[in-house]
Amino acid sequence: MSSMDLLVTLLLLASPVALAKSSPSLPAIFTFGDSIFDAGNNHFNKNCTAQADFPPYGSSFFHQPTGRFTNGRTVADFISQFIGLPLQKPFLELHIQILDGTLKRFPSNGINFASAGSGFLLDTNKDMRVTPIQTQLQQFQTLVEQNKIEKSVIQESLFLLESGSNDIFNYFLPFQTTTLSPDDYVDSMLTQVNKTIDQIYKLGARRIAIFSLGPVGCVPARALLPNAPTNKCFGKMNVMAKKYNRRLEDIVNIIPTKYPGAIAAFGAVYAITHRFQTYPARYGFSDVSNACCGGGTLGGLKQCGREGYKICNNPNEFMFWDFYHPTERTYHLMSKALWNGNKNKIRPFNLMALATNFTF
Repeated sequence: MSSMDLLVTLLLLASPVALAKSSPSLPAIFTFGDSIFDAGNNHFNKNCTAQADFPPYGSSFFHQPTGRFTNGRTVADFISQFIGLPLQKPFLELHIQILDGTLKRFPSNGINFASAGSGFLLDTNKDMRVTPIQTQLQQFQTLVEQNKIEKSVIQESLFLLESGSNDIFNYFLPFQTTTLSPDDYVDSMLTQVNKTIDQIYKLGARRIAIFSLGPVGCVPARALLPNAPTNKCFGKMNVMAKKYNRRLEDIVNIIPTKYPGAIAAFGAVYAITHRFQTYPARYGFSDVSNACCGGGTLGGLKQCGREGYKICNNPNEFMFWDFYHPTERTYHLMSKALWNGNKNKIRPFNLMALATNFTF
């Protein structure tokens, strides 16, 4: 082998995208969760009031609104691209196309069921008509039972699951009516996590990636809460998120024992995001507190694109796109950490290993 051939070979091996694309073992991705993953399901749910289907959402990559709650791609989109799959479409868009005859069958690269604003708890943002995890699972189950998705494809596919930040944020809303203590509230969320894992396993899921919550108490939308500080993150909210994350990781760790044939990874999103906040310049951020697009204190009092909003000139230097959601660049950095990061970022193995290997 010539020195040039050797260099090319080494470069290919060093590239996670090239390595993943060389492996045909992963046919599809099935995604469940909230706005961190939503690819436009809420847009196709005309009763839903949690929307991002207007400018300037989608401006940096798609160059038009897609229903994603950021200026470009989400983590689910980046992971698809790393693997070499076309981006998964929202279930509700596909469902409409099947019904009106413009689509004959569901695509083979997977489906995105995520709904912005949803949570593990049925009451979370219920008044906004979002699609809770339980309904997302019912949608998937119906497709499986009707043989719209091949069982063999499901068992080889990657399942991405992320939710809970809306549950915890809503716990601190002034009109929240729950009588549960923070610990009991987290218990109720984790009960639903266990039910979710149990259900997707019974439907055939064997490769499962579950992501922790980020530091919910740092989102600019905390400016909407009467008791939250705006000169620092909301400590009580972050304490609750960390408690949830610790117990979530315990659940993920026992998946291979509890569910024969299943493998699972825990994405430490809190730790990843905390590094961005602690060392912003290292990651190219000039602002890790304010929304690039929004209005009022922290840019957190008005939704991006709504009347009275302002937008920054340099979204790539902001960690937050709007009052609640990261920029595409933040998602890209986060996705790379989850894809080929070490055990401080995702464990016991990263998504590249989960996507390209049958045995561990």
